[in-house]
Amino acid sequence: LAGWRADTDFGALLAHARATEPSVVLVREILELRPPDLVDIVLEHLDVLEPHLETGAIAAFTTTGIRVRALPLR
Repeated sequence: LAGWRADTDFGALLAHARATEPSVVLVREILELRPPDLVDIVLEHLDVLEPHLETGAIAAFTTTGIRVRALPLR
């Protein structure tokens, strides 16, 4: 599966299906952190993310912040 990117492929599938769920959290740009540290970062921002994730969204954690796109993707 050389070159396969599960996160971008999954986003493309959600967009194609015009899906409104499930919500997705991506952390690909900060993968150098240990899993417990990734969990801490997500939990630190959960109060802001929760309303978006409950209604259907993709939240992408980057080195500079968090991007949130509502589902269905357009």
